[in-house]
Amino acid sequence: MTDLLTSAQMRALEQSEIAAGRVSGPELMERAARGFVAAVFDHYPDLGADRPAGAVPPHAVVLCGPGNNGGDGFVVARLLRQAGWTVEVIYTGGSGDRPSAARLAHGGWSALGEVQSLDRAGNGTRPDLLIDALLGIGVSRPLTLEWAQAWQAVKSRAGDAPCHVVAVDCPSGFDCDAGGFILPDVPDDAQSAARFRAQDILPRELFCDLCVTFHAPKVGHYLAEAAGNGTRPAVVDIGLPGGPWTSDPGRDSQSDGLSRLIAPEPGLPPQALRIWLENAAYPQMTGSSHKYDRGHALVLAGGPGRGGAGRLAARAALRIGAGLVTLGVPQAAMVENAAQLNAVMLAVIDDAEALAETLQDDRLSAVCIGPGLGIGDRTRALVAAACTARASDRTGERRRIVLDADALTSFADAPDRLFGMVHDGVVLTPHEGEFARLFPDLSARGAPRMSRVDAAQAAARRAGCFVLLKGPATVIASPDGVTSIHAALYERRVPWLGTAGAGDVLAGLMTGLLAAPLSGQRMQQILEASAYLHVEAAREIGPGLIAEDLPDVIPQVLRRHGL
Repeated sequence: MTDLLTSAQMRALEQSEIAAGRVSGPELMERAARGFVAAVFDHYPDLGADRPAGAVPPHAVVLCGPGNNGGDGFVVARLLRQAGWTVEVIYTGGSGDRPSAARLAHGGWSALGEVQSLDRAGNGTRPDLLIDALLGIGVSRPLTLEWAQAWQAVKSRAGDAPCHVVAVDCPSGFDCDAGGFILPDVPDDAQSAARFRAQDILPRELFCDLCVTFHAPKVGHYLAEAAGNGTRPAVVDIGLPGGPWTSDPGRDSQSDGLSRLIAPEPGLPPQALRIWLENAAYPQMTGSSHKYDRGHALVLAGGPGRGGAGRLAARAALRIGAGLVTLGVPQAAMVENAAQLNAVMLAVIDDAEALAETLQDDRLSAVCIGPGLGIGDRTRALVAAACTARASDRTGERRRIVLDADALTSFADAPDRLFGMVHDGVVLTPHEGEFARLFPDLSARGAPRMSRVDAAQAAARRAGCFVLLKGPATVIASPDGVTSIHAALYERRVPWLGTAGAGDVLAGLMTGLLAAPLSGQRMQQILEASAYLHVEAAREIGPGLIAEDLPDVIPQVLRRHGL
């Protein structure tokens, strides 16, 4: 619930402040190093304030690269030595085009201690702290195997004490824009590939125990985990404008080239989350509200034996707050669905003509098409009927439409046909596979180094509608360039959410909230709230979750947030 920065945006901010004369490179490096040391002591108090008097001084090994990240490492080494630590500095070498601040930091350490070469990495005892200052943000190629092996050699030293790994800004080789490590291409030959992964891939994945970054988290920190133990990055204020980073759920999304994070900071006051959810998803809820004031959602379901996904979506839409929900099914599936539904109403919708007739009722303010519907001509015709139906509801807004699952796959061989139908009241909700079928040139296979943020932004512009790209880090992109990341990472991991039907529930949550009058004016915020509440429901249930559990736990999730 704050802004995330790309590597380029962070560099531009620093350079702007330096060019304006408000700070120098060495001053920023000193601030960063002091903040880094304070963050380490805060996270590991037994190495700082809680260290017993007279105890053996802690031992650190600092791996420094040739750039500013390495410069931060040299300053950290100096500060730890001045604090009484035993410190080893191992430098990758090279003195070519090093930044001036990094050269000064190198000199500051050299006045106190030795600078060792990489071949010394395996010598000595295991340190209490391994500081990774080899490479920072903005890397564009894999970490050299020699540098990675030096890191591994320090970690593998003999000793009984745990060796905590702390990364400066990010683990070396981690892509702070796209998330994950930049790794060499794997050979096509299966036997060679297995050997290559063991010898050339795994040694380069330098997961840390704690990542300390500066001013604000970077986009990549919330597209993939930088720490292997589920610890989110610590953010250090270095005195730049807009800092220090804070979690602000009330901040509006803006088209300013920044991505908004939807992952509340631990310890955020419950009232802040309540206010955010009220404003984003429930402004229409008053003591005198009528069911039609909360909107009427229509969910289309499949034929006999295929109605479960639609029923999940419909129940979720009703639980999240729609005043009425109708499940539209073929005549042949009426008895099956009537036996399983009570509060959800039923309507016969056999084909696109019947859907168009149903949508003459402008009280139907939101439509969900796709879960369990089947792939083919009928589904394509239903999507066309919904998207081309009379464009407004009673508020004068476009009818909101959620296209999920089979509604997306039905256009895999003709995505432009889909893009020609949709409008800015539509949201596409692909997972990675569905995204690759609709946007092959933007997918992980077609553009392997494109971040999921850039891919979702490009997809939303191309389609002219909202795109919610599902995953542990769900990216929500509007056609006008606003982007949000809902990160179910670190302490908000929910691996048990990867179960059949969970996506159908998410589609229903979105549809139920989008059914409310004037929700078209807050679509970005509603999609953010839907993704957030979906994960909160999964966290409420815990391991063993099945999709049927999710809608029925929504009331207690909302109560827990004070709604």
